[in-house]
Amino acid sequence: MPYLRPQTPVIGLALVCTLVFTASWPILIKLAELIADSVGRGQLEITGQIAGLGILVFFIRSLSLYGQDVWIAEASLQIAHQLRCDVYAHLQRLGLNYFETTKTGDLSYRLTEDTDRIGEAINQLFHQFVPCVLQLIVVLAYMIYMNWQLTLAAFIIAPLMALLVTMFGERLLDFSRRSQNRISDLSALLIEFLSGIRLIQAFAAENYALGRFTQEAEENRKARLGVEKIKVFQMVLVGFLYATSILLVFFLGGWQISQANLTASQFVGFLAAALMLVDPINITTTNYNTFKQAQASVDRVFELVQLTPNIQEAQKAIALPPITGRVTYQNVSFGYNPQQPVLKNLSFEVQPGEMIALVGHSGAGKTTLVNLLPRFYDPDQGEILIDGLNIRDVELKSLRQQIGIVPQDTMLFSGTIAENIAFGQQDLDLAAIEKAARIANAHQFIAQFSQGYYTYVGERGVNLSGGQRQRIAIARAVLLNPRILILDEATSALDSESEALVQEALERLLRDRTVFVIAHRLATVRQANRLFVLEAGQMIESGTHQELLQQNGRYAQFYAQQFSS
Repeated sequence: MPYLRPQTPVIGLALVCTLVFTASWPILIKLAELIADSVGRGQLEITGQIAGLGILVFFIRSLSLYGQDVWIAEASLQIAHQLRCDVYAHLQRLGLNYFETTKTGDLSYRLTEDTDRIGEAINQLFHQFVPCVLQLIVVLAYMIYMNWQLTLAAFIIAPLMALLVTMFGERLLDFSRRSQNRISDLSALLIEFLSGIRLIQAFAAENYALGRFTQEAEENRKARLGVEKIKVFQMVLVGFLYATSILLVFFLGGWQISQANLTASQFVGFLAAALMLVDPINITTTNYNTFKQAQASVDRVFELVQLTPNIQEAQKAIALPPITGRVTYQNVSFGYNPQQPVLKNLSFEVQPGEMIALVGHSGAGKTTLVNLLPRFYDPDQGEILIDGLNIRDVELKSLRQQIGIVPQDTMLFSGTIAENIAFGQQDLDLAAIEKAARIANAHQFIAQFSQGYYTYVGERGVNLSGGQRQRIAIARAVLLNPRILILDEATSALDSESEALVQEALERLLRDRTVFVIAHRLATVRQANRLFVLEAGQMIESGTHQELLQQNGRYAQFYAQQFSS
């Protein structure tokens, strides 16, 4: 596992401590035997000396145990941390098409609970499993040295126990996969319902939501109960077999003592050694179950790592230099499903500083057209050029840093207003943030908050109005200062007063930029240099507002429908 390699020195130190701890077991067994013998002979002074030596051994054991636990905890937590960060970084490279069909709650569960379970399994591997296996080996070897006949009697059932543990482990893996899939589904449903709590309450659908949640929670309960039943049944069966072997040892030991082949003190030492195997056997069995459950988590996490991004940079991709904003679509076709094209053989060129309005019915391909520009998707056919450079040949980061987007549904993150305006930037330049907010008509309402730009914004900006969120989104675009700007229905969900403020801010933002505007309200796009009318993925009309009205075509019909009403 590549994540173990960087932690090799730390794990090595922990294993040294483990070896010291394990090596103390034969010493303690021998000391127990000597104490029993000295007590039997009434040699109390020697008994005290042996007990003092035992205290020293226990002190050394405690130090080694501390070192083992601390270093293993450090290594396992670092492995889980690095794995979580690497998986998240990989997820960010995946295309939007993956996230459109994947449950957010499931991804969240894999990055949190599943990853933690992997870290816990690694911790237990070196903290419990390896020490217990070493203890079993060392103590078993000493028991063979003491009396091989009793040792054989004690472990005659061991092969059967190992077979049962393996069989139960495979069943446990199957049930664990089902259980983790169920809990991830429950997590996804919970996030979905909490995100839509306003809609649930608006439609008085609390009982409906509770019913679905209860049903999913019940399925999760059943799956987890199946896991627990297997674990408990295995522990009971293994415990019964182990108890049977201990009774056999007592019978054979008593017989050997009666035949003078074994002294009582030797039998006490052997029993002490046998008792030292109880916990290691139980812990090893439990850890095996934990590893099987963790294997399901490993499969789920590395399933994400193995996903191949559908948008990839060319091997020799170059950084896109500062652009003027000339955009060219050459014979571009695209479909989310190859059998159902959304855009069909589109070709046009937009000059720097030109404003293009995209008009058409829902589903005509307007949003898809602009989503191809920052390479959220790649065309199935054709090329898209910026300043004559194919966007497939440039680095994604350098491309997207020069394209600003103001969407219809503004996404704000938990944090301050300043952090949301400067989203994606490491250092906060408050002067630049305030300047951007003034251009976006946002400074006035921000200044009214007691904390100003340091006012905390709740998740998704729910404590701000739609117009306020939209103006923060515009300020975000102003601060980015892109040469190409995409406005996707930026004012359609606002009231008239908020729309006027946002429209005024947009007019400042649009100056000297190449702009693509998607709008159903035709009054907001009449000042565009050109309007493209899309229908069924094809451009059926192109021209200025006046030219398209004079053509008396589809655009004129849209215009007449809106303004006649």
